Amino acid sequence: MLYHSTRGAAPILNFRDVTMAGLASDGGLYVPQTWPQFSADDIAAMRGLSYQDIAVRVMRPFVAGCLDDATSQALIAKAYASFDHPEITPLRQLDEDHYLLELFHGPTLAFKDVALQFLGQLFEHFLAESGQRITVLGATSGDTGSAAMAALANRRNIECVILYPEHGPSAIQRRQMTCLAAPNVHAVAVRGSFDECQALVKALFNDPAARRQYNLAAVNSINWARILAQIVYYFVAAVRLGAPDKAVSFVVPTGNFGNIYAAYAAQHCGLPISKLAVASNRNDILTHFFQSGTMAVQPVQASLSPSMDIQVSSNAERLLFDLCQRDAAALTGLMADLQRSGTLMISPYQLGAARQLFTAASLSDEATLATIKQVFTNFNCIIDPHTAVGVGAAEKLTKQLPGPVVMLACAHPAKFPETIQRAINLTSDMPKTLSELLQKPERNAIIDPEIQSVSTFLSANTRAG
Repeated sequence: MLYHSTRGAAPILNFRDVTMAGLASDGGLYVPQTWPQFSADDIAAMRGLSYQDIAVRVMRPFVAGCLDDATSQALIAKAYASFDHPEITPLRQLDEDHYLLELFHGPTLAFKDVALQFLGQLFEHFLAESGQRITVLGATSGDTGSAAMAALANRRNIECVILYPEHGPSAIQRRQMTCLAAPNVHAVAVRGSFDECQALVKALFNDPAARRQYNLAAVNSINWARILAQIVYYFVAAVRLGAPDKAVSFVVPTGNFGNIYAAYAAQHCGLPISKLAVASNRNDILTHFFQSGTMAVQPVQASLSPSMDIQVSSNAERLLFDLCQRDAAALTGLMADLQRSGTLMISPYQLGAARQLFTAASLSDEATLATIKQVFTNFNCIIDPHTAVGVGAAEKLTKQLPGPVVMLACAHPAKFPETIQRAINLTSDMPKTLSELLQKPERNAIIDPEIQSVSTFLSANTRAG
């Protein structure tokens, strides 16, 4: 399997090199040259298999030429050994047609663990082969940072630096980064928004000198390996609910578009998916995009679901590339429009093509609290605010979503105690790992949203620098 950049000017790479590169050298994102196809028989043969065994089968064509089945199996087994549920991503049924896909059973209690535990194993494996050293640089609006730091803590030949908006993550999300004592991981608060953090990361990756000096690698969902790991749980959920004989609709709380893009990729590989619903909070740029065909950037607004407080969704570029019929020049023009004016517009034909699979809805903070209360009252189930955005969107879009409907449960509710308290006047049971975390001292730095500030930190605090 080979991969090319959405912008057409970067080298074509294999899976190993794509994983280590992260962002393409031309500023684009890597995608497979062709989508591998799983037949109905291939999907039916996954019934009854473990999560890990399905992962080996789904990943096989994507990693071909770089990982054999035995190596993949070993890396996948190590990646998910720390999860606290034997099914890794279990389904919880709410009613006859609605299910929660629980993605929070990893070490930091968020869906990001599913991809980042695997990515950590890949990094270590490929670095052992090459003898290189890397600096992993990422941005987080909430959960990516802690999941990345947990996955990479104390790994040889890896430094990890995570930028986060100073006033963005919840207190527990912040502490999961700042209280980790491993010497090779660093949490850096930026006096700005997530979009500014993400822009700083992209700018450094687009600077050839910085890339060489620090041997930068990406941990955000711009890294194709993260998308690949997430494709797996869509296959797992659909198979458990009757695929390939039955198609499934998925509702995905969406910020950076990586999670729902993985579902899109699964559908292009042959998984029968009826509809994909983008669920947004008050930062509803994606909802407007799927309604109007126009993506117009607005100031980021703080919400009760901070991991989704994003305006510029990096992975939307991968979808736009396909909507442009994989025409790199056309895609580059759209991204230039967005960079220059904060707005891009697709044609009515392209919007119609997107709407064949996608629909979208947004939820206010007030509706998010009401949804948490409603789910607790009706099903004796406590959900976090991001999951609530998905559940509320599913209710708004019910006529557009053929069943069964799977709503992604993105984080453990204990990570957002103040919001849960507001919604239902209760607190979710706090896992021991979180309660112990609150007793540890914090360790972080605070910088201005400037390239030089990040470069100075890298030089002073990483061995690569």
